[in-house]
Amino acid sequence: MEPRFFCDAMLGGLARWLRAAGYDAVFEQGIDDAVLVARAGESGRILLSSDGGIFERTPVREGRVRSLFVPRALGLSGELRFVLGAFSLPLLPPRCMTCGGALLELTKDEARAEAPPKTLSRIQTFYRCEGCGKLLWRGSHWERIARVLAEAEAAARVR
Repeated sequence: MEPRFFCDAMLGGLARWLRAAGYDAVFEQGIDDAVLVARAGESGRILLSSDGGIFERTPVREGRVRSLFVPRALGLSGELRFVLGAFSLPLLPPRCMTCGGALLELTKDEARAEAPPKTLSRIQTFYRCEGCGKLLWRGSHWERIARVLAEAEAAARVR
């Protein structure tokens, strides 16, 4: 079973990149530390945080809630490398960066009503997020994301 993550609010960007790397990662804005720890524990998720105070809480300190301290000065790609390396994680098929839903493959005909005309003329395969319904395709933005992920995975292996 692949690890699932609960990121603190400071790591919302990391949660999005972990989703792009294929992992189930959630975060909530404005959540109290005690609630964050409790929800991570109840859901069996690994708690990712840059807040040292979280690691002083009893469930985390005693190892009842699995956790990882993510250093603050790494930047987003550094945080991603750090987490991929800490758990020796490979890249998986991507999830929706917005909500974390699985991406379901669509044909060109199934996307025809929503896809921009120029995109429809160039792209054969589309994807729909099963969570939020967003329509996606492998365009230049997707390729940039794939490059960042590949670099992070390679750097994590060297670590």
